[in-house]
Amino acid sequence: MRKYFGNAAFYKKALMIALPVMGQQLIQSLVSLVDNFMVSGLGDIKMSGVNITNQILFIFMVLLGTICTSGGIFMTQFFGAGDKHGMKQSLLFKIVMSVICMLPFFYIGFLNPRPFLALMVKGNNQATEILDVAVKYIFLIGIAGIPMVVSNIIATCLREVGQVKAPLVMSVTATLVNTFLNWVLIYGHLGAPRLEVAGAAIATIIARFVEMLLYIGYLTKKSQPWAIRFADLFHVDWGLFGRILRRGGMVIFSEMAWVASETIITALYNGRGGADVVSGMSASFAIANLFFVAFSGITTATGILLGQSLGAGKLDKAREEARWMLTASFIFGCIMTLVGLLALLLIPIVFPKLSVESRAICREMVFYMSLFMPIWVYQNAQFAVSRAGGDTLMGVVVDTITTLLIAIPLMFFLAKGTNMGPVGMYICFKLLDFLKIAIAYVWLKKERWVVNLAGGEAKA
Repeated sequence: MRKYFGNAAFYKKALMIALPVMGQQLIQSLVSLVDNFMVSGLGDIKMSGVNITNQILFIFMVLLGTICTSGGIFMTQFFGAGDKHGMKQSLLFKIVMSVICMLPFFYIGFLNPRPFLALMVKGNNQATEILDVAVKYIFLIGIAGIPMVVSNIIATCLREVGQVKAPLVMSVTATLVNTFLNWVLIYGHLGAPRLEVAGAAIATIIARFVEMLLYIGYLTKKSQPWAIRFADLFHVDWGLFGRILRRGGMVIFSEMAWVASETIITALYNGRGGADVVSGMSASFAIANLFFVAFSGITTATGILLGQSLGAGKLDKAREEARWMLTASFIFGCIMTLVGLLALLLIPIVFPKLSVESRAICREMVFYMSLFMPIWVYQNAQFAVSRAGGDTLMGVVVDTITTLLIAIPLMFFLAKGTNMGPVGMYICFKLLDFLKIAIAYVWLKKERWVVNLAGGEAKA
């Protein structure tokens, strides 16, 4: 049993990292749920327009998060080794790559949104009405791109060196601002004009700028070992940058393969009916995000604990901690299944104004997503173990085999060759996660992840 279960001190340390991260995600998810509740009161079409815009935003956020994850692999290990130069270069990597990834986002949001948004509702019998709403919304929400980038970079750096409470406080403040302004601007309370969907976008923009300013203010008050000055932006260590990119490029490819498959398959779901399908699927994920917080908690705790042990050269300790975290992740996933089933009770409360068809889709989706939680949390822990030591190739192999070679062709077949509904298609897609876990299990046995990226002498 000792092989698979750690002592109380280890799990306490893991929880001290995971709980604030999960708390931050939970607050954001609750606010997102409130947003969806407010927008759903405007009807299926307007909620659908906001949803397909959020799909584009989702791609950007995953790409941004992946860039920060790539730099974070090195940030955590350099922190474990006490290497300030390495930490600063890890931050510069995040900045440079994030600026590059903002360019296509701005192009889509400000210059040419409709063709891209149209891909998300191809075949939908209410596509024109949905797109009219989405085009207006994405033009506004694009303004939030810059503060989102700045906040995400700072928040991830803080978490990677074990400072998980400050991002929680910033997130709480920003989300409270967002919620209050949604109430004021969407429906026109306190004498404000009724702006509906535009009001939701403006509330998000203001909240994101508030969050960014809070992070900047925090950095001016509390010095960080990874902090840089403006002049440091012109002193990138391109050798180390290339090293991070070689490792991180695998993560970026893997995550973008995953997000591309999710986006393509979501578009196929959306074509199985009208606005009721789009809004119903969107509502289900708004509910599911309340228990999806488990993913961020388990991956952050695993990455930090293993990364610091590896960076300090304690390879045997990292091996032991990996087994402990994998066991804990499955048990934690089972607990989150119960949370997900309880979340079903929220659907009639949060989405009373959606159509009966939308609510039925939402209910089925939340039920099945709850059942998958043990598998998904365990799978996230597997990827976190691999990436802690810079073994980013595993993600590429797993996603290439299961997603690009099997999942997408299967979904196109189901969409074009059958009358299967969106929920049935989703279940077929997610059953492939069992294959992902099996491949990752075999891969982790090779211990390619047991590497001290920060250098130095390995210790038992």
